[in-house]
Amino acid sequence: MAEKILAIETSCDETSAAVLDGGTRILSNIISSQIDVHRKFGGVVPEVASRKHLELINHVIAEALQAAGLCFGELDAVAVTYGPGLVGALLVGLSAGKAIAYAADIPLIGVNHLEGHIYANFLREPDLAFPLLCLVVSGGHTDLVYIAGHGEYRVIGRTRDDAAGEAFDKVARTLGLGYPGGPQIEKAAVEGNPQAVMFPRAYLEEGSLDFSFSGLKSSVINYLHRARQRGEAVHIPNLAASFQQAAVDVLVDKTITAAQEHNVSLIMLAGGVAANSLLRTELQKAVCSSGRRLVYPSLVLCTDNAAMIGCAAHFKYIRGEFAPLTLNAIPGLRLGECRY
Repeated sequence: MAEKILAIETSCDETSAAVLDGGTRILSNIISSQIDVHRKFGGVVPEVASRKHLELINHVIAEALQAAGLCFGELDAVAVTYGPGLVGALLVGLSAGKAIAYAADIPLIGVNHLEGHIYANFLREPDLAFPLLCLVVSGGHTDLVYIAGHGEYRVIGRTRDDAAGEAFDKVARTLGLGYPGGPQIEKAAVEGNPQAVMFPRAYLEEGSLDFSFSGLKSSVINYLHRARQRGEAVHIPNLAASFQQAAVDVLVDKTITAAQEHNVSLIMLAGGVAANSLLRTELQKAVCSSGRRLVYPSLVLCTDNAAMIGCAAHFKYIRGEFAPLTLNAIPGLRLGECRY
């Protein structure tokens, strides 16, 4: 009989709880977003996020159990994100998860947030064959990950400065498009010409699979400032489209290069920026042209959610990788690193 896992995710500004049956069957996936709360600040305020998690966590967990038609006594394990993320936000979910594990006398499973994003793809296709290459691209991370098997990760490329999602947010703020930046940039870009401004593509030194987006971000900001100083009219959709194209070009090119160098035929896309339609379209074309296959999650599973944490936890449950009740939040936790 398949195990029932309650999963909790509070690494940033979404309070989420989900119940999974056998790791890939979602019985419930409740997500309470704080976007409206943080919009007036132009980004996530850690202390505000933590307080909102405290207000919401019990209600979200109760709703997830009710939607799944289960009670605490019917659970086989509880999984929780313990890093990376905002330490205060992580502690709220972690404290709730440990309390439930102790009270219900069930195993506690600690999950890396990035591992959860990767496993969102297994919710779509449970039987993906290894080895795999995953481009994890979000507000806090831009990584190319080689995956030899369940729990076997090797980061072969990562950003050296800004993550792609972070660059989207900062550029959107500069252009006056609001928060969150990714969807706002994508929306504005629909009316723009992606070739209007040739912003730089940072490929770094020859053979590197690392990323850099700070230069691209600065180039957009400087272009805008110079135009305003000269009193020139600025076409915001053109800037948004040109910036987005520059970022996507590098993400796609590096991913295909990595797949070729590591002889991987199946590529996965994960993280909040995986919801970007241009990235999906351009990567799909490049992957097909190279004779490979691309998999990516549904839109709701690209952003932070507890279902992806439950899926990753399922494979840890099978391996018996349970955490002690002394498990602590690790805001800088690296993929593949186990801190318990």
